[in-house]
Amino acid sequence: MNKQDCGILVVDDELIVRESLTKWFREDGFRVDSAESAAVALKKLQGQSWNLMLVDIKMPGMDGIELLQRVKEINKDLIIIMITAFASVDTAVKALKEGAYDYITKPIDPDYLDHLVEKALKQQQLTLENQRLRDTVSELSAGELIGDSPEIKKVVELIDTVAATDTTVMIRGESGTGKELVARAIHNKSPRRYFPIVTVNCGGMTETLLESELFGHERGAFTGAQYRRKGKVELADGGTLFLDEVGNVDAKTQMDLLRVIETKQFTRVGGTDVIKSDFRVICATNRNLEKAVKDGFFREDLYYRLNVFAIEVPPLRGRRGDVARLAHFFLEKYSLQMNKRIQSFSAEAMHALKGYDWPGNVRELENAVERAVVVSPGPTIERDHLPLQTLSAPQGNGKRLEDIERVHIEQVLRETAWNISRSASILDIDRVTLYHKIEKYGLKREP
Repeated sequence: MNKQDCGILVVDDELIVRESLTKWFREDGFRVDSAESAAVALKKLQGQSWNLMLVDIKMPGMDGIELLQRVKEINKDLIIIMITAFASVDTAVKALKEGAYDYITKPIDPDYLDHLVEKALKQQQLTLENQRLRDTVSELSAGELIGDSPEIKKVVELIDTVAATDTTVMIRGESGTGKELVARAIHNKSPRRYFPIVTVNCGGMTETLLESELFGHERGAFTGAQYRRKGKVELADGGTLFLDEVGNVDAKTQMDLLRVIETKQFTRVGGTDVIKSDFRVICATNRNLEKAVKDGFFREDLYYRLNVFAIEVPPLRGRRGDVARLAHFFLEKYSLQMNKRIQSFSAEAMHALKGYDWPGNVRELENAVERAVVVSPGPTIERDHLPLQTLSAPQGNGKRLEDIERVHIEQVLRETAWNISRSASILDIDRVTLYHKIEKYGLKREP
């Protein structure tokens, strides 16, 4: 850790505290500045980069807790240590819940504070290095669609055909097939690749929350809206707006979406200013939208506006020839992340992987390999390192897809002790969809 590269901002309304802390850390080699109020601190956050803030809780005007909340919206990785002359467990708990790293009281022990700051900065450095590693792996993952099967080659051909255009694309396929990966591949090969691709998960959001997520809001637009927030449509200006699980959008938002796609103009929630945004639309769904249109749940005009160019992503059971290559890709990915020297699968393990029907598709395969890497002592993944459902799965017995899905969902729910959020994440579906499937299959938690 190079201290000269680490910026510390001291925020306290007491001059003596600001001068003392600034002197301590400057003599220790850090880049240090101070602010006498939350308002001044927010201005200094815009002008320079900071690693750590020391924030007094009791200040005139905006207090330290509100400043903490504002700062975490701007930069969630910034370390914030709260300072107070009023030792209060309630205040400490509140600060920690809002994202503070730690809490100290006045009079300040400089040795303890030095130790705390050094520990926090080392942890931050480690976190950022791990994030860079994950980003590197993610870039490898998003850089190409893994597989040599005719089915996946057809998808790649369609991506190459539509990428150079600004045409709206609808990606269809079961959960876990890699629809977002296809969307990113289209964006990365398009002229918009130097601008962001912004993802909106439309599943499981209330109408109000989705509206704010898409269009942003002005301060005071609703209870809890303490500041202006840009929406995903605005952030996608110049790039791509990816609407994941678009089939779950409510009726009002469908109308708003149609309008903004056609005009490229919108207003924030609670605002009056018309904002322009130049973006391309790519959407994805695992629902039968034609049936949803027929049943009156999805607007016909929005459906035709979105379904200009369709790409169907095949389920993994429809391209079994890609299982081995995908499994080796995930083995390399998680061995690198976990710093383990695992190089291969045993013949029995690979046979089990190839024989399983993978109702959760590529996402389920990735989870299975990740688990195997966790439990394997190395250097080979054995058959008994794989999840139970993979080992016991019927191989080619002609079971209905719904039967396979029911067994898979039940297995995941059991393994997570019926943690709905965790199960939905593993299954790569939103919680609303999972509740519907639990009801559909009559699944019940065992006492």
